[in-house]
Amino acid sequence: MLQRSVTRTGHLFAGILLGLACFVASAARAQQIVVIVNGDPITALDIEQRSKLNQLSTHKVPPRQEVLEELINDRLKIKEAKKFGFEISETEVDSAFGTMASRMRLTPDQLTQMLAKQGIAATTLKLRIKADLTWPQLVRGRYSASLQVGEKDILTAIDPKAEDSVGYDYTLRPILFILPPGSGEAVIETRRRDAEALRGRFQGCDAGITFARALKDVAVRDQVLRSSADLPPQLRKLLDSTEVGKLTPPETTKLGIEMFAICGKKESAADNTPGKRRAREALMQERYERLSKQYLNEVRRGAMLEYK
Repeated sequence: MLQRSVTRTGHLFAGILLGLACFVASAARAQQIVVIVNGDPITALDIEQRSKLNQLSTHKVPPRQEVLEELINDRLKIKEAKKFGFEISETEVDSAFGTMASRMRLTPDQLTQMLAKQGIAATTLKLRIKADLTWPQLVRGRYSASLQVGEKDILTAIDPKAEDSVGYDYTLRPILFILPPGSGEAVIETRRRDAEALRGRFQGCDAGITFARALKDVAVRDQVLRSSADLPPQLRKLLDSTEVGKLTPPETTKLGIEMFAICGKKESAADNTPGKRRAREALMQERYERLSKQYLNEVRRGAMLEYK
């Protein structure tokens, strides 16, 4: 009986030792240096973490070499910025991390927890954010003159027959039907009907705004000016289809039910149309991508990459 107990204890001890050995071996592999980029090591754990992060957004397992190249590029971008005395602060990175969380309707802590559940450290995402913030500013700073787009290039790129070849400047008055915090669907629907009723009888900004101000829990905000060149296509189409002196359809926002009174509309200057704005941005982006690739290739040629 004693011998069996000793045997079982021995087996248990051997199992613990084996498990510990496996854990140590796994940890050692994770910390294994794969490549040193200008003195900065990239480990197997770094590759594993970035791979999980990329997989989270693409829903595909990225090739290991592709992930490694991405990490090398990020290290080089950050190092190059430091060489010129330009560096994104941790505060800026944390702010961008918080903005990303907010777009996902999460707090930074909740985003950190969500990543942890997928086996990803928040620092993995923050490193990518840092590189993504650093590089565009560095490229635009170095090649600012080359990124300028001339009028001749824009005129060649735009389609004069396109719908957005003409732009407009709008004078708007936002009107808000205020909703109490935590309002239920019934309250929201009632306020939406009230907004639709106002929209139906709104016959001009002078009389209509005076009437709206007299309504209970309705706020008329200050006049704003908007150029169609600055608006997304969907909103531009909505304003274009609404007559001057009328209200846009009601939209539910965080604060309440909002509409816009269109109090003025005039054709924009010829150099500020949506078509020109789009052509200018497309040309600048095309030049940025070409110069960014060229710059990164130069940095890589001068880099010290020591593979292990």
